Amino acid sequence: MPEELGTLDPYLVQVTDYDVERRRTSVGLRDDDVKRILAIKELVVQHIDAHADAFFNFLAKLPEAAGLFSRPDLLAEAKRLKHEHVVAMAGGRYEKSYVEQRVNLGLLYSKAQLDPRSFLGAFHTLMRSIGLKIAERFAHDPQAGFEHFMSIERIAFFDIGIIIDVMIADRERVILLQQEAIRELSTPALQIRDRLLILPIIGVLDSHRAKQLTEGLLRAVRTNRAKVVVMDITGVGTVDSKVANHLIQTIAASRLMGATVIITGLSAEVAQSLVTLGVDLAKLNAVGDLQGGLEEAERMLGYEVVRTGQAPSPRL
Repeated sequence: MPEELGTLDPYLVQVTDYDVERRRTSVGLRDDDVKRILAIKELVVQHIDAHADAFFNFLAKLPEAAGLFSRPDLLAEAKRLKHEHVVAMAGGRYEKSYVEQRVNLGLLYSKAQLDPRSFLGAFHTLMRSIGLKIAERFAHDPQAGFEHFMSIERIAFFDIGIIIDVMIADRERVILLQQEAIRELSTPALQIRDRLLILPIIGVLDSHRAKQLTEGLLRAVRTNRAKVVVMDITGVGTVDSKVANHLIQTIAASRLMGATVIITGLSAEVAQSLVTLGVDLAKLNAVGDLQGGLEEAERMLGYEVVRTGQAPSPRL
């Protein structure tokens, strides 16, 4: 069995009775469509292997589907679910459990990193396989054959909407998790002494990242019972008015939690920007560089660095 497929935020892909009915209405599925589908159920299921093979043979030719075919466990599960899918398509019951089956398919395709366009091409090939069998059965009455195919094609559109929604939603979920992990790694609050934190900031500091920085720092202050925080912004090239206000708010919030913030590494450009933006510099406890900031922080905490003698010469 493949590893756990995962779950989706229920607000991204709804699986409620109301949503099922809304999706049925959006594709124009009516009771007479269900009757026509049930009338060809045996025909569809009888050739299920051919329909599933059409789907996977199409994908096998595409490099975008390599993620599926390089994983035997995923491929086996995909084939099993595809057989269930085709049987259910002709089953006439398109309720909540049916939608949940489509969600599982979408999660599996997303896990295999299958491109949505590749899936659409493969699904079109599967429907073509079904359509050819219907055309053979109704060769004497093409109009009836067309009506039966259009009915099951409405279910195809129903399924496509669900599966594509799942694939896109799951991809967005992964992207958001990756972005969150990158933000946490890019602004770590590190404890270097008891009650002393250092927060090195590198790269572009936009409003969203500044908000994340504030939240992370306040959590670190509470967790470590910090009294002094050295915030080094040597790696920050520019600061706009919104970011400057976030920094001031961060300093004020830290002070309310009992921690003093020391700013180090102000470049000439950032210093000029803060002056131009009219930032109240009286609220900033700034020290020229990181070493000076750490020395100031240790002094505030009552630490004293004593030189015990000459440093030993390196061995040759």
